[in-house]
Amino acid sequence: MNKKTLVLGASLKAERYSNIAVSRLKQSGYQVVAIGLKQGSIEGVAIDTDLMPYKNIHTVTLYLNPKNQVTYYDYILSLKPKRVIFNPGTENSEFYNILKMNNIDFEVACTLVLLSTNQY
Repeated sequence: MNKKTLVLGASLKAERYSNIAVSRLKQSGYQVVAIGLKQGSIEGVAIDTDLMPYKNIHTVTLYLNPKNQVTYYDYILSLKPKRVIFNPGTENSEFYNILKMNNIDFEVACTLVLLSTNQY
């Protein structure tokens, strides 16, 4: 079941959906890594501020608006994830096309809903 997940755009603010996603993924038994603007941790998951060369990433779940995603395109591709989840507000047709050209699946979905309905 372990779909190692990178939460990109992780926030230390407990009310943010990216923060809730890190918590719920961990509580659901997934291995989680996170990148955000500020260092810290969420339930023991360190938030990195540098682009780390993570290995074996299955899913990248995005919490960045499309304009802020552009600088991460090459980084995400370098991780060779199996899929990218575009959470509400992150929809990006330009990036969809880049992912298609690189044979990476993507979903326009909500990570929290996928977890709560056992579809993650």
